[in-house]
Amino acid sequence: MKIEELGFVQNYIRITHDAWLKGWHERNGGNFSYRIAEDEVVELKGLVNEDAQSQPIGVTVPNLANEYFLVTGSGKYLRNVIISPEENIGIAKIDEKGENYKVVWGLINGAKPTSEFPSHLMSHSIKKEVTGGKNRVILHSHTTNLIALTFVLPLDNIVFTRELWEMATECPVVFPSGVGIVPWMVPGGAAIAKATSELMKEYDVVLWAHHGTFVSGETLDLAFGLMDTAEKSAEILVKVLSMGGKKQTITADNFRQLGKAFNVNLPEKFLK
Repeated sequence: MKIEELGFVQNYIRITHDAWLKGWHERNGGNFSYRIAEDEVVELKGLVNEDAQSQPIGVTVPNLANEYFLVTGSGKYLRNVIISPEENIGIAKIDEKGENYKVVWGLINGAKPTSEFPSHLMSHSIKKEVTGGKNRVILHSHTTNLIALTFVLPLDNIVFTRELWEMATECPVVFPSGVGIVPWMVPGGAAIAKATSELMKEYDVVLWAHHGTFVSGETLDLAFGLMDTAEKSAEILVKVLSMGGKKQTITADNFRQLGKAFNVNLPEKFLK
């Protein structure tokens, strides 16, 4: 069996295509990584090149030592993943110190993992720690309406969270920890990777102002669903603002009732 025929790889390919169809990944915009589960790593035996050359990550992630990641390539178009997986995605293995990686499958013809790989790995490192290893996915998309809102709303975690929660009743249930905001920074470097990972200690949704959105999830489907829910909420808010603003809304007490009914803890800082 070829690697691209494995079940988890097929699911990854499907979701990259779904994200492209959503309009979140123009040109080579956005990137996607999955920390491969142990039982899936077993499926890779004999199919990957463990003798590939190592490259420095640029950050150190010791708790990801010897982990395998399925990741999109730098400069690659998500629309092309479904056409030629081996050219546009790859599997990278982290070394025993968490300092280097090597591409053991895919990303042929000298391609490399996304330039945001350090941001992904630092966020993966945090999420592995705070979720006991449950969260395995980081998806970064150029979500149109969420980006638009970063130009008109205060770049404040509490304001953004409350506005998005009010647009759809399911939102506090889907992302009860809220939304974190990174002010505009040059992408691709250690500074924005660190800023994002710090927010990932608390949030599963992190907005890069005027750029895009990072989400973390336990599975590929949950991460995609989280991105989709947050972006749809933003789309509703954009429409509400264009129609003159809210005339009525969900109240703080309504949210408290919702949290109780669905057994989710909604932080009071978002309900004041």
